[in-house]
Amino acid sequence: MRFNWTPASLRLALNLYGPYPGAGVKVRHISRDWRITEVAMRLRWYNRNAVGTHFGGSLYAMVDPHLMLMLMQLMGKGYTIWDKAAEIEFVAPGTGEVRATLAITDAQLARIVADTEAGAACFPAFDVAVVDNDDNLIARIRKTLYVRKK
Repeated sequence: MRFNWTPASLRLALNLYGPYPGAGVKVRHISRDWRITEVAMRLRWYNRNAVGTHFGGSLYAMVDPHLMLMLMQLMGKGYTIWDKAAEIEFVAPGTGEVRATLAITDAQLARIVADTEAGAACFPAFDVAVVDNDDNLIARIRKTLYVRKK
């Protein structure tokens, strides 16, 4: 789905989108050039797991749609872009606010353009660290996207 929103209006829409408030996730910033998104989540009674730390599904939900949405804006209408796979490694229990910064670099974009130039699909992978306010690693998430020229 293609949309013509600004980064600020998308941030507002995502913060009102049911699953995000329901998980306690807050989109704090989307850069004007669509290359950086910052998200955070405070520990609440409704996003705790059985042992009182951040629920793993909520940790993953923090980063789920962003790389696909960012890449759709960066690549334009001439590409089909989908989420293909995801992997999460829980490193330490999250007991307070956690945050993640998702970024797409010029080098990653250039590689995607080169890999899809002849019409083949490519599967770029992006690594995202979820950290606490002391920058302790809480989880590692790897998102793999499907990208192909239309």
